[in-house]
Amino acid sequence: MSKVLSGIYLIYAGIIFIALMFIALPFVLLASAILSKTNGKRIILFLLRCWAWGFSAASFFWIKTKNTHLINRDIPHIYVGNHGSYLDAIAVCIGIPQYFSPLGKVEMTKIPIFGLIYKRIVVLIDRSSKESREESVNALKADINNGQSILIFPEGTMNKTEKPLSEFYDGAFRIAIETQTPLMPFVMINNRALLPRVNPLNARPGLLTTVFITPVDVKGLTQDDMQMLKQKVYDLMEEAILKYS
Repeated sequence: MSKVLSGIYLIYAGIIFIALMFIALPFVLLASAILSKTNGKRIILFLLRCWAWGFSAASFFWIKTKNTHLINRDIPHIYVGNHGSYLDAIAVCIGIPQYFSPLGKVEMTKIPIFGLIYKRIVVLIDRSSKESREESVNALKADINNGQSILIFPEGTMNKTEKPLSEFYDGAFRIAIETQTPLMPFVMINNRALLPRVNPLNARPGLLTTVFITPVDVKGLTQDDMQMLKQKVYDLMEEAILKYS
C-alpha cells in the first residue's frame, strides 16, 4: 500500500512540476529574448524561485534554510553542495540568497519543457568532451569576474552510494584558487530520503533543510594546495551532514 501511495504522490508532484513549468516558460523565453544575457539570467532565476516556492507549497516539500547570515552578499562566492535528489534544484533556488550561475550537465536539456528553461540559466558541460569542460570553466570564471556567484555540485552527479558524499571533482576548487573566490559550502539534509534518485517510488512529502556551513577563504592558495582545499571542504560538508541528519 505504501508503494501505491508513493506512486500516486509522485504522479501528483510531477503534474505540479510540469504545470508550473508551462506557466513559467513564456516569461523565461521573453526574458531571454529581450534582455541582455546578464539581466535575462537574473530575471529567469527570479522566475525559477517563484516556480520553486510554488512547487514546494503545492507538493508539500517544505524548504528550510539555515545560516544565510554567514554569507557576505556584497562579494561573489562559489557555492558547493551535496547532490542526492532532483529536489536539490528546488532547494538551491529557494535557499541561495545571491544571484548565481549553476553548472549543469548538457543531458538535462533533453527533458521536455524543463530543458528549454534549463539551458537559459545553466552553464552547460559535457563531461565527455575536453573542449566542453574548458568552455564551461571559462564561462564560470567570466561570471565570477563580472561579480556573479556560481554553483557547482562537486560530486558531479547525484550520489547513489550509501555514503554521505561521493568523491569530489577538482573543478570548483581549481576555479576558486584561480579566481581567488571564497567557497561557500552547504549541505541539503533529507533530500535523498524525500525523493531518492535510486528508488523514486519511495517519494514522500516532508522537510528538506539547507544548511550553509562557513565560507572557506582561498586567498594566497595555489594549485599545489588544491587537494588540501578539496579535502577540507569535503570534511566540513560530511561533518555537517552527519550532524544535522
